[in-house]
Amino acid sequence: MKLLTKDTDYAVRALIELGVSGETYVSAREISEKQQIPYQFLRRIMQDLIKGGLVKSKEGGGGGFRLRGHPLKIKVADVIRMFQGEIELSECMFRKKICANRPHCVLRSNIKNIEAKVIKEFEKITIGQLIRQAIQRNKA
Repeated sequence: MKLLTKDTDYAVRALIELGVSGETYVSAREISEKQQIPYQFLRRIMQDLIKGGLVKSKEGGGGGFRLRGHPLKIKVADVIRMFQGEIELSECMFRKKICANRPHCVLRSNIKNIEAKVIKEFEKITIGQLIRQAIQRNKA
């Protein structure tokens, strides 16, 4: 089971890189190199982040990408939803059909409780907090 997809992981890493850079526009090439994200993959992710309102771009000399808002207001849970949809640990699907036992499944009710806890924890984590941690780690 994967809780985070590669798209989400790359998006969070790109947002951290932009946050560390502050008000400076950063090129996709620079983000790609610093975060070791495949360049073509990153370009698509950056377009999704722009559409999602988290990043803005500027063309030309001195252009690139930067955060649209304050990093402490960008929740990791929102980035997950942008790239993966709602946070779910189990889809209760079998061969593309909803499981017939779903309404009576005791495991599902336990999974829903775990999902609620996971969502609550991701709601607490912001890009700003991750930036702070990244800066502290780089100083050590």
